[in-house]
Amino acid sequence: MKTIGLTGGIASGKSTVAQILREDLNITVIDADQVSRDVTAKGTPGLAWIVEAFGPDVLDAAGGLDRAALRSIVQADRNRRKSLEGITHPLIRQEIEDRLTALEAAGAAVVVVEAALMIETGSYQHYDRLVVVTAAPETQVARLMERSGMDEEAARQWVDNQMPTADKAALANVVIENDGELEALRDRVLGAWSELEF
Repeated sequence: MKTIGLTGGIASGKSTVAQILREDLNITVIDADQVSRDVTAKGTPGLAWIVEAFGPDVLDAAGGLDRAALRSIVQADRNRRKSLEGITHPLIRQEIEDRLTALEAAGAAVVVVEAALMIETGSYQHYDRLVVVTAAPETQVARLMERSGMDEEAARQWVDNQMPTADKAALANVVIENDGELEALRDRVLGAWSELEF
């Protein structure tokens, strides 16, 4: 089974690329963000460890994880963010490995793993190929403002705090630029898939 890492900066369009792979090419995509939600869902050891580390204020009324509350804590304190990553990253990594093992046993030929921090964590090195989705910083800021209701300053701070796109692209087997319309992106994705040369 071949494995492909898919990543890119915030609001670059990597989730849209993943959707195109699923819908147009029938490729199985493991979404690390969804895995993160799964391993910290209500009743999981992951959630219990987060509450132990950060207190009950990170729970919502139903006893699940209040992601917005947790995000505000870790954004303000780098050490607390590292504490959170120390809990969640090993859980996410193990769950992805388990899912890849199961998919290989089921006969999957190719699986894509989509993750925002794949390069930052070094996990991209575990995959056979790396695809990086890029967008100009101005495009990222505009998309963040539109989808999240952020003001321009907050959106720009999000983009500026990330690893530079050029650094990610330098490690890629294939780069997909995404500053245009959806149809143009679909054409680029289909073209990029043929470039991966399995």
